[in-house]
Parts: sequence; structure tokens; C-alpha cells
Amino acid sequence: MATEITSASKQTMDYMTLLITQLQNQNPLEPLDNQQMASQLAQLSQLQLTEDMNTNLGSLNTTVKGMNTSFENALWMANMEYAKSLLGKTVNFYDTTSGTELQGVVKKLTFDTSGNPVLNVNSDGYAYKTSLTKITGIQE
Repeated sequence: MATEITSASKQTMDYMTLLITQLQNQNPLEPLDNQQMASQLAQLSQLQLTEDMNTNLGSLNTTVKGMNTSFENALWMANMEYAKSLLGKTVNFYDTTSGTELQGVVKKLTFDTSGNPVLNVNSDGYAYKTSLTKITGIQE
């Protein structure tokens, strides 16, 4: 048996319909108990507050996602500017293949498949590719 999920506003409308129907069909000799009525109105109020809270959380979530995107763009731009500033400079970098620190001149800037900058460094006649995170020093 499948469970149907309904929104808070649909549940509120169903609850209001049920409450109105209950009031219309109550026995005049045995009216609805005030305590029961207050309890049902409190539940209706709680449903409305829950719906408002869900709406606000959704809006907050959208705002945070937008902020993350803006931050990521700013970080990418900062990395790009840093990488460009290294062109033509002598840098120390860690080579993961040999496991040693090397020194060479940054000749070219390319990008990996994720769009991150990759420095092409010439060292002792060999061409190396390294990321910004592998740079350990910069010579003037």
C-alpha cells in the first residue's frame, strides 16, 4: 500500500474542512467541548507555523546555495590570478612522481578537466605539470 505525501497547506485545508463539517453537524444538545475546540485550533495553528517554517527553511537553503556558488567563483578567480602571477617566475614545487622538491620556471598555464589551473614548469630540461597546492616556494 503506497503512502501519499501531502503538503502542509493541503493538510491545513483538509483539517479546516473537517473542523467546519464537525461544527455544522454537531448535536445542539451536546455542543463541542471548549477544551476540544481549543485543542483543535491549537493544532491548526501549529500546522500553519510548520508550513511557514518549511517555507522559510526552503528560502534559506536557496540563499545558502547562492552564497556557496559565489564563494566558489571568487575562490576560482583568486586561484586563477595567483596562477597567472607565477608565469615566468622560478618556483619550488613538490613532484609527486619522484617524491622530491624541484625548482623550475613556470612557462605555461593550462587547466585540468575540472577547470583548475595547472602550471607547466621547466626544470633541468624537463617539463613538469603541477598544481598550485604543490608550490612550496617562489623565487624573485
